[in-house]
Amino acid sequence: MADPRGFLKVRERELPAKRPVALRLLDHREIGTQLGREAFIGQAGRCMDCGVPFCHQACPLGNLIPEWNEAMWVDDLPRAVDLLHSTNNFPEFTGRACPAPCEDSCVLGINQPPVTIKNIEVTIVDRGFEEGLIRPFVPERITGRTVAVVGSGPAGLAAAQQLTRAGHTVVVYEREDRVGGLLRYGIPEFKLEHAQIDRRVAQLEAEGTRFRTNCEVGRDMSWSDLDERFDAVIIATGAEVPRELPLPGRELSGIEYAMDYLVPVNRQQHGDPEPVIDARGKHVVIIGGGDTGSDCLGTALRQQAASVTTLAIGEEPPRERPAHQPWPTTPRLFEVSTSHEEGGERRFLASTVRFLGDEDGAVRALEVARTAFTETGRAPEEGTEEELPADLVLIAMGFTGPHAQALESFGIEFSGPTIGRDEGYATNQPGVFAAGDAGRGQSLIVWAIAEGRAAAAAVDAHLTGQTLLPSPVRPSDVALAAPRPVSL
Repeated sequence: MADPRGFLKVRERELPAKRPVALRLLDHREIGTQLGREAFIGQAGRCMDCGVPFCHQACPLGNLIPEWNEAMWVDDLPRAVDLLHSTNNFPEFTGRACPAPCEDSCVLGINQPPVTIKNIEVTIVDRGFEEGLIRPFVPERITGRTVAVVGSGPAGLAAAQQLTRAGHTVVVYEREDRVGGLLRYGIPEFKLEHAQIDRRVAQLEAEGTRFRTNCEVGRDMSWSDLDERFDAVIIATGAEVPRELPLPGRELSGIEYAMDYLVPVNRQQHGDPEPVIDARGKHVVIIGGGDTGSDCLGTALRQQAASVTTLAIGEEPPRERPAHQPWPTTPRLFEVSTSHEEGGERRFLASTVRFLGDEDGAVRALEVARTAFTETGRAPEEGTEEELPADLVLIAMGFTGPHAQALESFGIEFSGPTIGRDEGYATNQPGVFAAGDAGRGQSLIVWAIAEGRAAAAAVDAHLTGQTLLPSPVRPSDVALAAPRPVSL
């Protein structure tokens, strides 16, 4: 543990200051700054001798949180870096883009603000890179076995790194022109700068992982050809299919999926001369109140939209943990992201009824009604309809699963919208495995990395008959969360 009385000496939870809103809206750079050394040590020292660290259970990676908090409290950065990477390949990604279920289950959080786990995690890895402590781990022997990983998001990269370090020859196939999947093109730079991805990809390449970009399996090469060329295949394409909103007027121009909006803007940050959907001067409505909707909000504000309104179909969540979502489960609370701090309006219990267009076939407004809950579900409440002006509508309602056509033609069986697999991540096709959102469905980045590590262990055992690689989660594992009430 860290300071035995640290949580009594430092009772306040302190996070680094953020760049001023007026300044950060002028660019896409990362929003946060760094906490001073003395304050940081004090925050690490708040991690208490809780006996049973529930943060381990809440994190699917099983991160050794009390251990690396203690290491940072005594200023032992090399040990903290080793402890952090013993369970997590990419802590700089989770520390920036994960909603931190570990903090929800922090024992200190029962009666005080929880430990600043995410910020300590990010500080460890950033300082580790700065001081040259994070280096490639080149395998001492090569097994002669080959593995193809399709998709270079967090699940694919984690699986590739684990298998490369185990001595297998790994090739990662990515349909885009750069490695990173949704880490690079789905998450705005103000949350995760591309340089964070580039330095980790350089580490993987130095270890021996090979990357093939601009290659979409199922189009540029068949799944059958890939299967014949490699001893094992991991499908880690993510959940790419967006949830649709089939309402009257959906065919109007100016109604876009969130990723069709975010991806070109992220490409623009790389200097690519790609046309973007520009929100400048427009009244923007975002349908969906989750992380993707928040990313759209921050992006539209940086494009100087005239107004941005986010619609959520459910009730406004409570500010404090409700009784039916007790500690240590992850509660559903009212969240204020950095994008929400920057502006925009949020509306809850808002059900979209239809899209309204002008004479040119472009969207001009939404008809919105109050959400009513019934025994059979939820529906717009009659008599509460109103028009909400909109020049640009972004559908950010999440994703269902991978594109099925090419995979099904290869013989991959699906379980609902996601790839079917057993408890060893194996699909119905021999030697073919599925990891991350492609098999689990839309989930958190920390689950994707955990599944990538676990799938790598399954593949290693498949190829060699045994494995020493860690397997932190099973496909059937679920998050430590309380059930939601029917009204939510």
